[in-house]
Amino acid sequence: MYWKLLEEDNTCNNIIFNQMKISILADNYAGTKTPAEHGLSYLIENKGKKILFDTGQSDLFMQNARGLDISLADIDAIVLSHGHFDHGNGLGNLTGGLLICHPGCFDLHYRKTDHSYVGLKYSREELADKFNLVTTSQPYHITGEVVFLGEIPRLTDFESKTTGFTYKDGTPDFVKDDSGIAILSEEGMFVVTGCGHAGIVNTIEYAKLVTGTDKVCGIIGGFHLKSENQQLRQTISYLRTNNLKYIFPSHCTELPALTCFYENFRIRMIRTGDCLNFPQ
Repeated sequence: MYWKLLEEDNTCNNIIFNQMKISILADNYAGTKTPAEHGLSYLIENKGKKILFDTGQSDLFMQNARGLDISLADIDAIVLSHGHFDHGNGLGNLTGGLLICHPGCFDLHYRKTDHSYVGLKYSREELADKFNLVTTSQPYHITGEVVFLGEIPRLTDFESKTTGFTYKDGTPDFVKDDSGIAILSEEGMFVVTGCGHAGIVNTIEYAKLVTGTDKVCGIIGGFHLKSENQQLRQTISYLRTNNLKYIFPSHCTELPALTCFYENFRIRMIRTGDCLNFPQ
């Protein structure tokens, strides 16, 4: 696989395909003129609809949108992939409109290592006052072609078996609220994840079930793969078997995993300021 950067200016660093566009407003790696933070925020434009997928941990996604000459004034929906600070604390900079998430996003999430808080700084009540809040563990159709997956079943024997998170009482937290969206196109289904805590294979397989299609053309987002281990090897084998055309690991996918993805798929690094256009 090969993608060519066509231009660098004060708009997006464009990677041209065709119609659906994903603009990287926040991610871990900075672009030429767009700063970064540990977080994720994508603007997805598809068939006249705009979906803001996560908001990072600050107002950086808004700063970068302004720098890229992208308007966030006419968003049709906001999707929160899960209730961690680096994906949802930027919500405090917005108000109004539809916000979709799993009800578990408002659980209190902590790191296992030092019991530091990693959850949202906003309560369900606070966000319900600001937005038309829809919480669901079931799939939710945003448009005819775009569906929020809801709670993703953990079925594989190599994913979501350990966790670095706990609840306040110390019991293991496997981030049950982790979700994503599936976008249908003529090329197949395209999946967007925030961190992939449920597992990339679990996520794609559930998206197949929800959408009724077995043809998957691409995936982008945090894959939560950290080292060269069985989970990484099984994930890469699965993606190869399913012949995905577009594979964009980002955010929480760490260097050993990125190296393996490069060796297998010749991926390119996702950075803030990138705009990816895909066929429909």
